[in-house]
Amino acid sequence: MHSSHHDHDDENVYDALSTADDDGRWAFGTGFDAGTAEITAPVPDGVDRDDLAAYCLMLADDALIAAQRLSGWTAKAPELEEEVALANIALDLLGQARVLLSRAGHLGAAEPYRAGPQDDEDVLTYFRDDRGFRNVTLVESELGDFGRTIAWILVLSSWRLALMQRLTASSDPVLAAVAAKAVKELTYHRDYAAQWVLRLGDGTALSHARMQAGLDAVWPFVEELFLPHAVERRLVDAGVAVDPEQLRAEVDAVLEQVLPVATLTRPEKPAVGLVGGRGGRDGVHTEALGGLLALMQSLARAHPGATW
Repeated sequence: MHSSHHDHDDENVYDALSTADDDGRWAFGTGFDAGTAEITAPVPDGVDRDDLAAYCLMLADDALIAAQRLSGWTAKAPELEEEVALANIALDLLGQARVLLSRAGHLGAAEPYRAGPQDDEDVLTYFRDDRGFRNVTLVESELGDFGRTIAWILVLSSWRLALMQRLTASSDPVLAAVAAKAVKELTYHRDYAAQWVLRLGDGTALSHARMQAGLDAVWPFVEELFLPHAVERRLVDAGVAVDPEQLRAEVDAVLEQVLPVATLTRPEKPAVGLVGGRGGRDGVHTEALGGLLALMQSLARAHPGATW
């Protein structure tokens, strides 16, 4: 049970929480260095500025909302080490979100929501309503018990890792830098989740049943991950973005490797449908996002001019 160790330079998850070093770790959402790629780097030639801002928001919101959802495990995880591991995953995602939100803000995405002198990332985090968020539905979905959370992390990290590996070749230097840093972290997230899927799926009858139930609950949100948005299509043609359709085979390969060994069955569950052909990337969300944002944004909205 005590085996969730961070694999970077033989450090464990406790070390990862308290440091932000050259290994690209973002403890407490800080310590991320985009390297030579500044947030203010010029938009690549031939790329629409608004499209790039929208794409940065998509990637940022996936990470931001996932981080907020995972933070709900604080003081509730089954063991202290797992609590720290889940917090570390959330902090890694928060680090990615902060840079991407700043890039989107520099490109003008924060202006419709600005009501004061806040930083762009704060404006975009705390003063958009649910219709302004562009995350996939999976990340806003409830985590449920530990089994469902692990299934959620496995699917999310497998998908985002495949995306970020390809995004390292983006013609936008900020996206490429974020992706290069993210690959190490997402590899850990995926491996951490896979190890727990194996333990629970091939464990006791109860742990197997709860792991299968968790996978079943997450499955309806998987299909949306591979549906390309019009913004993504345009930016793929410009050499900036990744076509999500190209990620399916890699994600399937991960699941096909993990699930049989864990004695789990690949679910056959209907996908969460789009509304009029629109989904999370268009600002159409489930009720779950509203509650999450109320918790995340309440303090900033109650004291909009405060600094801390």
